[in-house]
Amino acid sequence: MPADQPLTLGTAGHIDHGKTALVAALTGVDTDRLPQEKARGISIELGYAPLELPSGRHLSVVDVPGHERFIRAMVAGATGIDLFLLVVAADDGVMPQTREHAAIVRLLGIPAGVVALTKRDLVEDEGAELARLEIAELLDGGPYAGSEVVEVSARTGAGLDELRVALDRVAGAAASRPADGPVRLPVDRSFSLRGIGTVVTGTLWSGTVAAGDRVAILPGGREARVRSVQVHDRPAERAAAGQRVALALVGVERAQARRGHVVATPAAFAETYRLEADLHVLDSAPRALRNGDPVMVHHGTAEIPARVAVRGGGELAPGTGGRVQLRLRARTVAAAGDHVVVRLTGPAMTVAGGVVTDPSPPRVRRAAPPPAAEPEHLREPEPPPAGVEELYARLAATPLTPPAIGPGDERAVAHLVETGRAVRAGRDLAFTADALATAQGAVVELAGATGRVTLAQLRDRLGISRKFAQGLLEALDARGVTRRVGDERILRRRALEPTDPA
Repeated sequence: MPADQPLTLGTAGHIDHGKTALVAALTGVDTDRLPQEKARGISIELGYAPLELPSGRHLSVVDVPGHERFIRAMVAGATGIDLFLLVVAADDGVMPQTREHAAIVRLLGIPAGVVALTKRDLVEDEGAELARLEIAELLDGGPYAGSEVVEVSARTGAGLDELRVALDRVAGAAASRPADGPVRLPVDRSFSLRGIGTVVTGTLWSGTVAAGDRVAILPGGREARVRSVQVHDRPAERAAAGQRVALALVGVERAQARRGHVVATPAAFAETYRLEADLHVLDSAPRALRNGDPVMVHHGTAEIPARVAVRGGGELAPGTGGRVQLRLRARTVAAAGDHVVVRLTGPAMTVAGGVVTDPSPPRVRRAAPPPAAEPEHLREPEPPPAGVEELYARLAATPLTPPAIGPGDERAVAHLVETGRAVRAGRDLAFTADALATAQGAVVELAGATGRVTLAQLRDRLGISRKFAQGLLEALDARGVTRRVGDERILRRRALEPTDPA
């Protein structure tokens, strides 16, 4: 593959196995950007960095969280990568999230990668050899059997040059993404900048995008204009498929283009509540994937509640595969050949994954006689009530001081709450998920070392009235982020977790 073709490398591995430290040693960039990540010493959100290899090839690196509570963030980052860097600590060996991350990488169809055996300076040769044997056992019999394992130490720098060479070798054999198709950019992060407006980031799956282009934000179809393009914080005239891209958009608010949305060529993709896919159930799955199972479907950067409809009404046992229909509770945008990951909801764990065969299939119905009352778990999701998008636009226009909810808004707000786009706060208030995330961030900063915050402090920080500050705090109480004690709120552990529902 030509050295100037863009590729994205994603990390994978258990918490505290040194992924972020290794990326920093390779690139010079600390990808832990959030204050709570610095405080806790773990990655919570996705991090990004550019990596130059010995051949002159440049990779975009996506650093993912290793903690099991942040698997959804890991999947969101992994869906856009071309190569993996599996990180295993020499003093720990293969651990639970090592196994789950390796399974997710396989289910997403990522073709190849390299294993970094980190913290090599902490163990003797015998310990390193034991870890190598565990890695070989983990990868044996699968598509990654025989992957190169490089022993490294981010602290001393040992092995880093060898790792760069190994990554260069694997990247040289990788295939590039199609640059001649329609634009498709799954959004993994969005934010606002003074004087610029809304900025979205992601890995460009297909097509090319340049300043001045018209794009659509899906689902929803809202159109926007690309004001400017950056590739790894550097202005660019045009971005190509496979690159990490930041787009400044005109005509869309941050809340209208968040993680889970897709920036695309207008009218190029249809929105759907159903996906037909060929799934493979992991050998390690605790049980069969059954007809009617409630699951979370990860597609692109979106996480969507769904029900499984197995052809014939049966089940898929661990280690087997088959064609299923995934009936989604919210719309998505897909194409044949896309990969999906399926996780059970209780207990939460990855059980299956596969390839979309039809992004908008007809509904699978049972043979005659037609059912008079189909079981609820197999019913088609109802279309959004009239006004889902109009109400959301009203809430997002002034997210911290939203208009009151009227009697005619009840069905629409219930749908927004069910699909994770909004939260209810009392009888007549609702906030977008992004507004709640803003409030949570402010609460964490205000609480500081004491872990306590008052309503007046939040009111003054956000510049809003007592009514709205109280509504936001009550919503955070309900989510288990804060707990009211007298006139104060006490931070719970969940306060340090991201609130983005996608």
